[in-house]
Amino acid sequence: MTITGTLISRLEHLARLELSDAERQSLQTDLNNILTMVEKLQELDTDEVVPLVYLNEDVNVWREDKVQNQVEQEDALRNAPQQDGTFFMVPKVINL
Repeated sequence: MTITGTLISRLEHLARLELSDAERQSLQTDLNNILTMVEKLQELDTDEVVPLVYLNEDVNVWREDKVQNQVEQEDALRNAPQQDGTFFMVPKVINL
């Protein structure tokens, strides 16, 4: 597989970029070099290699969830710019 100018233009459009001709050419060269390197890696015989599942032997140490430093509703709403006594009132940001 090779990276063509058409593919670079499409990627530029999808990423909402405006590249100069020199930047397009540089990007095309770099991406083709990356693909060449990956193709070279695919030539390696990995049949005898055990897949790496974990990078280290550490195990997650989980803690019990405890409610602490809880603020009372009245105290939380005290400094709110807008509230209705029960909830914070905020501007609508999503139109459904």
